[in-house]
Amino acid sequence: MSSTNTSLLSVSCTSLLDRDVASKSDPFCVLFQEVDSNWVELGRTETAVNNLNPVFGDKFQVDYHFEEVQKLKFALFDEDKCSSQLYEHDFLGEFVCTLGVIVSNKKLHRPLTLANGKPAGKGAITITAQELSDNRIITLSMCGRKLDKKDFFGKSDPYLEFHKQGEDGKWMLVHRTEVIKNTLDPVWKPFTVPLISLCNDVRCSIFGSGASNVQVEFECINPKKQKKKKNYKNSGIIILKAKYINTAYYLYVLACVCAFASHQVGIDFTASNGNPREPSSLHYINPLGSNEYLSAIWAVGQIIQDYDSDKMFPALGFGAQLPPDWKVSHEFAINFDPTNPFCAGVEGIVQAYSTCLPHLRFYGPTNFAPIINHVARFASQALQQDTAAQYFTLLIITDGVISDMDETRHAIVQAAKLPMSIIIIGVGNADFAAMEFLDGDSSVLRSYTGEEAVRDIVQFVPFRDFRNAPKETLAKSVLAELPQQVTQYFKQRNLSPSNTVPE
Repeated sequence: MSSTNTSLLSVSCTSLLDRDVASKSDPFCVLFQEVDSNWVELGRTETAVNNLNPVFGDKFQVDYHFEEVQKLKFALFDEDKCSSQLYEHDFLGEFVCTLGVIVSNKKLHRPLTLANGKPAGKGAITITAQELSDNRIITLSMCGRKLDKKDFFGKSDPYLEFHKQGEDGKWMLVHRTEVIKNTLDPVWKPFTVPLISLCNDVRCSIFGSGASNVQVEFECINPKKQKKKKNYKNSGIIILKAKYINTAYYLYVLACVCAFASHQVGIDFTASNGNPREPSSLHYINPLGSNEYLSAIWAVGQIIQDYDSDKMFPALGFGAQLPPDWKVSHEFAINFDPTNPFCAGVEGIVQAYSTCLPHLRFYGPTNFAPIINHVARFASQALQQDTAAQYFTLLIITDGVISDMDETRHAIVQAAKLPMSIIIIGVGNADFAAMEFLDGDSSVLRSYTGEEAVRDIVQFVPFRDFRNAPKETLAKSVLAELPQQVTQYFKQRNLSPSNTVPE
């Protein structure tokens, strides 16, 4: 099942290059997405006239596929001609990243670069992402009456701006109307925006530029005039007509997965994998610097790291004897630092794995329960805090041989009550019947006590089925059930809103 949500992307820039001689640049932003190694245009903002620090009112709506890598490019141009062809306009700089990075950070500030990779002066771009988990929309019709006269030789050229207060207390531009020339009684074109973009505290500002219906009138207040003039009444009237459209209302909890997830990795170092110094071993690093385990780490890790804000992953091993006393351990930090088992990104996991490998003695038995319980302890602490701010994902990479099936079944049944999911990647060509059983897709998993799992939290994927497939194909299968698992947990904890919406 492909998990899709919609992200609303807001763009602003600072210190753009000045390409105009007599004035400043007139920038606009173009959004591209990479499709089959080609850049496809998704949309453009309006043009900010004579402005090197634009805050664009037009937003980009992008369908966000949780299990895919979606590469985006934001390109800035200085409008020189009335042409839709980009080569007719001066290039100001660009920024390339994945949609997952933007969504997980919520707000991203990065420098712009030129086509040759060099900095575009001091130019920078800020991208803000908002998840449209509520797809209700609202259509607004706005008009003004008897607005203040601002122009010396004419009337006013008014336009409206809507600003929403963010979590940091700052006001963010939500929508800007068109400019109506030389009038004190403007009628702006109706516009439609996502209702969630106007939720919470919304402020409407008016400027002089050189399924149910609601109509509201309110006074336009100029704070400066209000302070100076005792008899000041208002600077005109704003009339708002709103048409509320209640389309299908739904909640998807991908934003919680992206912003607050804790991803942990467990790697099987038991003797059933074979001697890592021999080519027959699943841990043998070939002359190309890879093996089955590294391929799985790279393929899944490159997806997961986009959904982790700090990209620091606790990476644990199990089933090996460790120096100096050579005691077997079922939950050890592969960087050999038990007080700080975190690895920086996928590269950090790969480096720690490659470094520790020669220092281990593969042993056994193959016990899953200790590492599951290890992560469950952290998830339990988050549950006690009575917050939905954290959800834990354990990625286990294994050859599929398991020695403690009863203990593992019990650990999974208990973990199903916690904010936690388990992804098992099976490497090699062994019989994965035990892993399929833990997956619980065909029947409800039960503990040895007879207790049933309250929800399915395990996803098993045999890596051999994807050995020659693109990494994105593997990742799509691996992450396919995760959004549903998270949603089920939040619903069981009554942490998701009601499916009913007042008309």
